[in-house]
Amino acid sequence: QLQLVESGGGLVQAGGSLRLSCAASGRTDSSYDMGWFRQAPGKEREFVASIGWSGANIYYTDSMKGRFTISRDNAKNTVYLQMNSLKPEDTAVYYCKARQVDGMDYWGKGTLVTVSS
Repeated sequence: QLQLVESGGGLVQAGGSLRLSCAASGRTDSSYDMGWFRQAPGKEREFVASIGWSGANIYYTDSMKGRFTISRDNAKNTVYLQMNSLKPEDTAVYYCKARQVDGMDYWGKGTLVTVSS
């Protein structure tokens, strides 16, 4: 199994930046793709970005292209989400997800990002 812990959330003004981290522990010897999702109050969870094991195969939701950057450091078992030019509508709980080669998905508990106008 994998355990995922997100960090880096907080309160930021519109136009500001935050970098989220997601640290994996447990069965990190098996390759896994990573992704970020978010859930705003009263809304469904939505996809933000994902990155393959090798650092390739990077995908973003269109509305976040150019503002958000996903990256990973496999030596640290950590995936990052750099968020720039934040908007109030980016306010949400951000979750990371890992998918191992056997198809099992693991989720973190989330980190809250609040963007004030």
